[in-house]
Amino acid sequence: MQERRGVRFIGALLLLGAMTGCASQSSFNQLPDTVVLAEPERAEFRYEIELARIGQMLRENLTEEQRGELYYRRGALYDAVGLRTLARMDFTRALEYNPRLADAYNFLGIQYTQLQEFDYAYEAFDSAIELNPEHRYAYLNRGIAEYYDARTKLSQEDLEYHLEKEPDDPYRVIWLFLAEHENDAALAQKSLEQNAEKLDKSDWGYQIVQLYAGKLSEEEFLQRMTRNLGESEKLTERLCEAYFYLGKYMQMKGEQLQAVNYFKLALMTNVYAFVEHRYASVELTRIRESLLSR
Repeated sequence: MQERRGVRFIGALLLLGAMTGCASQSSFNQLPDTVVLAEPERAEFRYEIELARIGQMLRENLTEEQRGELYYRRGALYDAVGLRTLARMDFTRALEYNPRLADAYNFLGIQYTQLQEFDYAYEAFDSAIELNPEHRYAYLNRGIAEYYDARTKLSQEDLEYHLEKEPDDPYRVIWLFLAEHENDAALAQKSLEQNAEKLDKSDWGYQIVQLYAGKLSEEEFLQRMTRNLGESEKLTERLCEAYFYLGKYMQMKGEQLQAVNYFKLALMTNVYAFVEHRYASVELTRIRESLLSR
């Protein structure tokens, strides 16, 4: 038994080594040749101008409501460029000045989910929903928090409600599938195929659904993921989504090293504002902790 435990520990260290430090060529040598890399997204210059402008405005004589709105706006900008601690500080300040900012609570909930501080996350999402029962994303984000907190029944309820609001959104279909898969893989597959019937087949997200439904292989999905970019779409954004969901797909297949590599590729896009970028880091942290606990 001691020898087997030692073998498992050495294997865990080897996989962990592939996850830490800079991404080496050997770290990605199990990925298909069709993997696409793009230059990481850079913060838009207008964000820097807006941050400077808000900093100046905050020195002026303002009402509490105006100050709260400015702190919220600056927090959202910090969040968009990956400065999460500064963003969290500003969202907290915003709520001190205006405790009715549902969007600030929603952002705080997301950040606490990323930190895996789930009690704080639920408190924030509940506040957002109490202030705005029709909030567009609070149910999704609370459902994701519950998914990562292994409260999959509650996660399903929130994600089902979120999907009902827009049944033609492929990403809502995907997150519900991920939650359902934790409880009953066969039932999740059946539900996925039923929900897929309501989707626009020309939508890029439909390709992800097809991958999970077993209609596309990993290689076919990789070949399609750069096609037909819309006018408002960026390649880095498409790749961020594609690699995150490929990571989850490989995880479900038990291909842990490939999953790790895809999550790392999602992070390399620097698309900080995307759900997929946010939770790629959570996935890597959880895999790392799982390996070290063996």
